Amino acid sequence: MLSLQNKPARTELNSVRRLKKGGLTPSAGVLRQVRQKVSIPVHPIIRPRGGDFCYTDGEFATMLEDIVFVRELGFPGMVIGMLDEDGNIDLPRMEKVMQAAAGMAVTFHRAFDMCHHPLLAVEQLAALGVARILTSGQQQTAETGISLLRELKQHSRAPIIMAGAGVRLSNVSKFVENGIEELHSSAGRSVPSPMRYRKAGVSMSADAEADEFNRYCVDAEAVAAMKNALAGVKPSH
Repeated sequence: MLSLQNKPARTELNSVRRLKKGGLTPSAGVLRQVRQKVSIPVHPIIRPRGGDFCYTDGEFATMLEDIVFVRELGFPGMVIGMLDEDGNIDLPRMEKVMQAAAGMAVTFHRAFDMCHHPLLAVEQLAALGVARILTSGQQQTAETGISLLRELKQHSRAPIIMAGAGVRLSNVSKFVENGIEELHSSAGRSVPSPMRYRKAGVSMSADAEADEFNRYCVDAEAVAAMKNALAGVKPSH
Protein backbone atom coordinates (compact mmCIF):
# COMPACT_ATOMS: atom_id res chain seq x y z
CA MET A 1 0.00 0.00 0.00
CA LEU A 2 1.53 3.30 -1.12
CA SER A 3 0.61 6.83 -0.09
CA LEU A 4 1.26 10.21 -1.68
CA GLN A 5 1.27 11.74 1.78
CA ASN A 6 4.25 11.67 4.13
CA LYS A 7 3.27 8.37 5.68
CA PRO A 8 5.18 5.09 5.79
CA ALA A 9 4.22 2.42 3.28
CA ARG A 10 2.03 -0.34 4.68
CA THR A 11 1.83 -4.00 3.85
CA GLU A 12 -1.37 -6.00 3.63
CA LEU A 13 -0.52 -9.46 4.90
CA ASN A 14 -2.43 -12.41 3.54
CA SER A 15 -2.04 -16.06 2.73
CA VAL A 16 -2.33 -16.48 -1.01
CA ARG A 17 -3.56 -20.04 -1.32
CA ARG A 18 -4.73 -19.54 -4.87
CA LEU A 19 -4.33 -16.23 -6.67
CA LYS A 20 -7.72 -16.54 -8.35
CA LYS A 21 -9.38 -16.80 -4.93
CA GLY A 22 -7.67 -13.77 -3.38
CA GLY A 23 -5.92 -13.54 -0.02
CA LEU A 24 -6.93 -15.39 3.13
CA THR A 25 -6.13 -14.94 6.83
CA PRO A 26 -2.45 -15.73 7.52
CA SER A 27 -1.54 -18.52 9.94
CA ALA A 28 -0.68 -17.84 13.59
CA GLY A 29 2.96 -18.70 12.90
CA VAL A 30 3.22 -16.24 10.03
CA LEU A 31 1.55 -13.50 12.08
CA ARG A 32 3.96 -13.97 14.99
CA GLN A 33 7.02 -14.04 12.71
CA VAL A 34 5.94 -10.87 10.93
CA ARG A 35 5.45 -9.02 14.21
CA GLN A 36 8.98 -9.99 15.23
CA LYS A 37 10.76 -9.22 11.96
CA VAL A 38 8.89 -6.50 10.02
CA SER A 39 9.24 -2.88 11.06
CA ILE A 40 6.80 -1.11 8.70
CA PRO A 41 3.06 -1.14 9.53
CA VAL A 42 1.42 -4.45 8.61
CA HIS A 43 -2.33 -4.93 8.27
CA PRO A 44 -3.37 -8.63 8.10
CA ILE A 45 -6.46 -9.59 6.16
CA ILE A 46 -9.26 -11.36 8.00
CA ARG A 47 -10.91 -13.65 5.46
CA PRO A 48 -11.61 -17.31 6.27
CA ARG A 49 -12.25 -18.51 2.71
CA GLY A 50 -12.44 -17.48 -0.92
CA GLY A 51 -15.67 -16.79 -2.73
CA ASP A 52 -18.35 -14.31 -1.72
CA PHE A 53 -18.39 -12.07 1.34
CA CYS A 54 -21.62 -13.32 2.92
CA TYR A 55 -20.47 -15.44 5.85
CA THR A 56 -22.10 -18.13 7.98
CA ASP A 57 -22.39 -17.72 11.74
CA GLY A 58 -19.50 -20.14 12.20
CA GLU A 59 -17.26 -18.29 9.73
CA PHE A 60 -18.04 -14.97 11.39
CA ALA A 61 -17.24 -16.37 14.84
CA THR A 62 -13.85 -17.48 13.49
CA MET A 63 -13.25 -14.01 12.05
CA LEU A 64 -13.94 -12.36 15.40
CA GLU A 65 -11.45 -14.68 17.10
CA ASP A 66 -8.86 -13.91 14.42
CA ILE A 67 -9.39 -10.17 14.95
CA VAL A 68 -8.79 -10.50 18.67
CA PHE A 69 -5.65 -12.56 18.03
CA VAL A 70 -4.28 -10.00 15.55
CA ARG A 71 -5.07 -7.11 17.89
CA GLU A 72 -3.40 -8.83 20.86
CA LEU A 73 -0.26 -9.39 18.77
CA GLY A 74 -0.07 -5.62 18.36
CA PHE A 75 -0.81 -5.13 14.67
CA PRO A 76 -1.83 -1.51 14.01
CA GLY A 77 -4.56 -2.35 11.54
CA MET A 78 -6.41 -5.04 9.64
CA VAL A 79 -8.34 -5.59 6.41
CA ILE A 80 -11.84 -7.07 6.30
CA GLY A 81 -15.17 -6.87 4.48
CA MET A 82 -18.61 -8.45 4.61
CA LEU A 83 -21.95 -8.10 2.86
CA ASP A 84 -25.46 -9.37 3.47
CA GLU A 85 -27.52 -11.44 1.04
CA ASP A 86 -28.75 -8.32 -0.77
CA GLY A 87 -25.32 -6.87 -1.43
CA ASN A 88 -25.44 -4.30 1.36
CA ILE A 89 -22.78 -3.71 4.02
CA ASP A 90 -23.51 -6.19 6.83
CA LEU A 91 -23.90 -3.46 9.43
CA PRO A 92 -24.72 -5.59 12.51
CA ARG A 93 -21.61 -7.70 11.97
CA MET A 94 -19.40 -4.75 11.02
CA GLU A 95 -20.40 -3.09 14.30
CA LYS A 96 -19.10 -6.18 16.14
CA VAL A 97 -15.95 -6.12 14.00
CA MET A 98 -15.26 -2.51 14.98
CA GLN A 99 -15.73 -3.36 18.65
CA ALA A 100 -13.38 -6.35 18.40
CA ALA A 101 -10.81 -4.24 16.52
CA ALA A 102 -10.86 -1.35 18.99
CA GLY A 103 -7.66 0.70 18.62
CA MET A 104 -6.84 -0.68 15.16
CA ALA A 105 -7.21 1.02 11.77
CA VAL A 106 -9.79 -0.98 9.80
CA THR A 107 -9.70 -1.19 6.01
CA PHE A 108 -12.85 -2.42 4.27
CA HIS A 109 -11.54 -4.45 1.34
CA ARG A 110 -12.85 -5.13 -2.15
CA ALA A 111 -16.06 -6.64 -0.87
CA PHE A 112 -16.99 -2.99 -1.45
CA ASP A 113 -16.78 -3.64 -5.20
CA MET A 114 -19.60 -6.17 -4.90
CA CYS A 115 -21.95 -3.95 -2.89
CA HIS A 116 -25.25 -2.66 -4.30
CA HIS A 117 -25.13 1.03 -3.37
CA PRO A 118 -21.52 2.31 -3.21
CA LEU A 119 -22.26 5.92 -2.17
CA LEU A 120 -24.52 4.76 0.65
CA ALA A 121 -21.90 2.19 1.65
CA VAL A 122 -19.25 4.92 1.99
CA GLU A 123 -21.52 6.83 4.37
CA GLN A 124 -22.23 3.71 6.42
CA LEU A 125 -18.56 2.78 6.68
CA ALA A 126 -17.69 6.35 7.66
CA ALA A 127 -20.26 6.22 10.47
CA LEU A 128 -18.72 2.95 11.69
CA GLY A 129 -15.27 4.55 11.89
CA VAL A 130 -13.64 2.55 9.07
CA ALA A 131 -10.29 4.15 8.18
CA ARG A 132 -10.14 3.35 4.47
CA ILE A 133 -11.86 1.52 1.63
CA LEU A 134 -9.90 -0.60 -0.84
CA THR A 135 -11.75 -0.51 -4.14
CA SER A 136 -11.38 -0.80 -7.90
CA GLY A 137 -14.33 1.56 -8.41
CA GLN A 138 -16.56 -1.50 -8.87
CA GLN A 139 -14.78 -2.44 -12.10
CA GLN A 140 -12.42 -5.29 -12.97
CA THR A 141 -9.47 -2.91 -12.63
CA ALA A 142 -9.07 0.37 -10.78
CA GLU A 143 -8.02 2.09 -13.99
CA THR A 144 -11.36 1.36 -15.63
CA GLY A 145 -13.11 2.29 -12.38
CA ILE A 146 -11.43 5.69 -12.10
CA SER A 147 -14.71 7.58 -12.57
CA LEU A 148 -16.35 6.04 -9.50
CA LEU A 149 -13.10 6.29 -7.53
CA ARG A 150 -13.08 10.02 -8.18
CA GLU A 151 -16.76 10.31 -7.24
CA LEU A 152 -16.22 8.37 -4.01
CA LYS A 153 -13.29 10.62 -3.13
CA GLN A 154 -15.37 13.74 -3.73
CA HIS A 155 -18.42 12.33 -1.92
CA SER A 156 -16.77 11.96 1.46
CA ARG A 157 -13.55 13.06 3.16
CA ALA A 158 -13.56 9.80 5.16
CA PRO A 159 -12.87 6.95 4.88
CA ILE A 160 -9.76 7.26 2.69
CA ILE A 161 -10.38 5.84 -0.78
CA MET A 162 -7.52 3.53 -1.76
CA ALA A 163 -7.38 2.30 -5.36
CA GLY A 164 -6.54 -1.35 -5.92
CA ALA A 165 -6.65 -3.97 -8.73
CA GLY A 166 -4.35 -3.55 -11.68
CA VAL A 167 -2.37 -0.72 -10.10
CA ARG A 168 1.15 -0.74 -11.50
CA LEU A 169 4.07 1.53 -12.33
CA SER A 170 2.66 2.43 -15.73
CA ASN A 171 -0.59 3.92 -14.39
CA VAL A 172 0.34 5.35 -10.97
CA SER A 173 0.20 8.94 -12.25
CA LYS A 174 -3.37 8.52 -13.53
CA PHE A 175 -4.71 7.83 -10.04
CA VAL A 176 -2.81 10.68 -8.42
CA GLU A 177 -3.97 13.11 -11.11
CA ASN A 178 -7.54 12.13 -10.22
CA GLY A 179 -7.03 12.86 -6.53
CA ILE A 180 -6.45 9.30 -5.31
CA GLU A 181 -3.67 9.53 -2.73
CA GLU A 182 -3.39 5.90 -1.59
CA LEU A 183 -2.75 2.94 -3.88
CA HIS A 184 -2.71 -0.81 -3.36
CA SER A 185 -0.64 -3.10 -5.56
CA SER A 186 0.44 -6.71 -5.22
CA ALA A 187 3.63 -5.82 -7.14
CA GLY A 188 4.36 -9.52 -7.38
CA ARG A 189 6.18 -11.91 -9.64
CA SER A 190 6.53 -15.63 -10.14
CA VAL A 191 9.65 -17.31 -8.71
CA PRO A 192 10.74 -20.78 -9.84
CA SER A 193 11.10 -23.60 -7.33
CA PRO A 194 14.67 -24.60 -6.34
CA MET A 195 13.74 -28.30 -6.69
CA ARG A 196 15.73 -30.20 -9.29
CA TYR A 197 13.68 -33.40 -9.03
CA ARG A 198 10.15 -32.86 -10.27
CA LYS A 199 7.72 -35.76 -10.20
CA ALA A 200 5.86 -35.87 -13.48
CA GLY A 201 2.15 -36.63 -13.71
CA VAL A 202 1.27 -35.86 -10.05
CA SER A 203 -0.25 -32.59 -8.87
CA MET A 204 -1.44 -31.36 -5.48
CA SER A 205 -4.01 -29.12 -7.16
CA ALA A 206 -7.32 -29.78 -8.86
CA ASP A 207 -6.45 -26.95 -11.23
CA ALA A 208 -5.00 -28.56 -14.35
CA GLU A 209 -3.09 -25.35 -15.15
CA ALA A 210 -1.48 -25.04 -11.72
CA ASP A 211 2.32 -25.05 -11.65
CA GLU A 212 3.55 -26.19 -8.24
CA PHE A 213 7.12 -25.45 -9.20
CA ASN A 214 6.51 -21.72 -9.27
CA ARG A 215 5.47 -19.52 -6.36
CA TYR A 216 4.26 -15.97 -6.11
CA CYS A 217 6.18 -13.35 -4.14
CA VAL A 218 6.51 -9.58 -3.81
CA ASP A 219 8.87 -7.92 -6.27
CA ALA A 220 10.89 -5.49 -4.13
CA GLU A 221 12.26 -3.67 -7.16
CA ALA A 222 8.75 -3.05 -8.48
CA VAL A 223 7.65 -1.70 -5.09
CA ALA A 224 10.63 0.65 -4.94
CA ALA A 225 9.99 1.88 -8.48
CA MET A 226 6.33 2.61 -7.68
CA LYS A 227 7.28 4.48 -4.50
CA ASN A 228 9.77 6.60 -6.42
CA ALA A 229 7.22 7.31 -9.14
CA LEU A 230 4.58 8.24 -6.60
CA ALA A 231 6.96 10.63 -4.85
CA GLY A 232 7.53 12.46 -8.11
CA VAL A 233 3.87 12.93 -9.04
CA LYS A 234 1.86 15.92 -7.84
CA PRO A 235 -1.95 15.81 -7.52
CA SER A 236 -3.89 18.04 -9.88
CA HIS A 237 -5.99 19.68 -7.15
